[in-house]
Amino acid sequence: MKRIYIYLALCGLLAASCTGFLKEESRTEIEKNDFLLDASEAETVLLGAYRSLIGEGTYALNLSIMFSMGTDMSQVEGSTTENWRITPTNAFPATQSEVQESWQALYEGVFRTNDFIERCAARIDTWSPEDRNKGVIYIAEARALRALYYFELVRRWGNIPLMTSTAQSEMHPSTFTQAAPQDVYAFIEEDLLYAVETLPYAKGDTFRKDNSYRFSKGAAMGLLAKVYATWAGYPVQDSSKWEEAAKMAQKLIYSGKHDLLPDYQTLWENTCNGIWDPTESLIEVSFYSPTTGGGNADPCGRIGKWNGVKTTSIAGVRGRCAANLKVVHSFVLDWRMYPDDARRDISIANYQYKDDYILLARGSSDTDESAIANDLDQSKQQKNKQSYTPAKWDIVKYVKETNNVINDDKSNVNWYILRYSDVLLLYAEALNEWKGGPTADAYAAINKVRARGYAGKNGYELSGLDQEGFRQAVRQERAFELAFEGHRKLDLIRWGIYYETIQETDAKLNAWWESDGTYNYVVAKHTVKGKHELLPIPQRELDLCTQFKQNPNW
Repeated sequence: MKRIYIYLALCGLLAASCTGFLKEESRTEIEKNDFLLDASEAETVLLGAYRSLIGEGTYALNLSIMFSMGTDMSQVEGSTTENWRITPTNAFPATQSEVQESWQALYEGVFRTNDFIERCAARIDTWSPEDRNKGVIYIAEARALRALYYFELVRRWGNIPLMTSTAQSEMHPSTFTQAAPQDVYAFIEEDLLYAVETLPYAKGDTFRKDNSYRFSKGAAMGLLAKVYATWAGYPVQDSSKWEEAAKMAQKLIYSGKHDLLPDYQTLWENTCNGIWDPTESLIEVSFYSPTTGGGNADPCGRIGKWNGVKTTSIAGVRGRCAANLKVVHSFVLDWRMYPDDARRDISIANYQYKDDYILLARGSSDTDESAIANDLDQSKQQKNKQSYTPAKWDIVKYVKETNNVINDDKSNVNWYILRYSDVLLLYAEALNEWKGGPTADAYAAINKVRARGYAGKNGYELSGLDQEGFRQAVRQERAFELAFEGHRKLDLIRWGIYYETIQETDAKLNAWWESDGTYNYVVAKHTVKGKHELLPIPQRELDLCTQFKQNPNW
């Protein structure tokens, strides 16, 4: 086993490279030749390729929280652009460290999967027949994982280098070129189609002794449906991909292998306690804590800390939540128009934890009763109403004593990348766009999600909408169902309405506040149309890779 960890450390050397693709020293090649001698070793190395998912450059912080703020539903705490606030407010330059960090981490994942695929393919013929069968599964799994890394790269940066082999990583940086987004999507499609044909479903998997939090056939289907829907949107706008998105989502839905959990709250109880249920969880990042010290080497994230309910030290072993992510108040007001939607109170907290909970809208002279009344009174624009936080990762409420949350800043709470409900809504959206209006299957998909959201109450069923009406219904439903899960900003971008939505939200808040504009919505001041739909190519990459061109307006 020790040899495997050495191998993974060698793979990690790539992080110091120009664009995350370091040319490894030749001595490492000698040592790496001693690895992947059978399927057991291959599986252990493969699991190391998943490690790129859990860094702060990926889902521990940046992709899950930092880059997802600055929408019509979530914003950063505070009214300045100082320190860590600069990225969520779109006030950052091309030299921003988080941008470089995420670019590097994702290409590290690409390198690790490329390396595994090549080495496994080179050795698989020497394995036993049983091991060869497992090896084919592992290669498919690695290709699905590589597709995920590339999907995050292309939808966030657009024109990116397409590194399909480790040999390319050994070339001089001046030879690197950027691929058109449609070419990257085509490569992702090829990887995921292979995974769809090769991988087993999560339930009933007889090949892997433990497939927890790993790619499955259903996960590959769901991700490919999302890839097609994104491909159809901004900036590529290939409308032919709506048909492909609908057909792939339908394939997953009709398989009967996945479903919604009956209770929406169970999703958050599960992910806060490391309970993997592949019924609805298609792709989920698993964090764990080997120690309770929260050292930097621990695979832990900021989930529930930066995007949870604010707490004080009263949380004890659970740690204190900073609650740096705040809910935009116009989103609260919009959701209050649907009082029967049970997801609202599961998703948004109007309280913080001290010795007990206190309402954020509570003034010094308020009783509990008057605080509640003031909170519900839309004519009262208290500053505290802008301090609501996401409640899906309510650590005090959900985390069991046996699941340590590490410290004041880090947790081992998991992160959903893709849920089955996301695929249902993508299916409804794709059918509407492909067919020129909602079909019976489109209504069935969105109403299935809404039925759970309304928890048995009436009024959830949609009907009689034209194409535009259904389009807006899907967009609203995605906002409510997937609130604060990292999808909203990317949705607004692929729909081509990111800038417009930011400005509309600013106008709503200004009208609600009815004052001198002292409400906190800093992102509106810095967001530029035709610029902030993509992240900048990191300046370091431009300096070293001389053929690279910067994204527009950066």
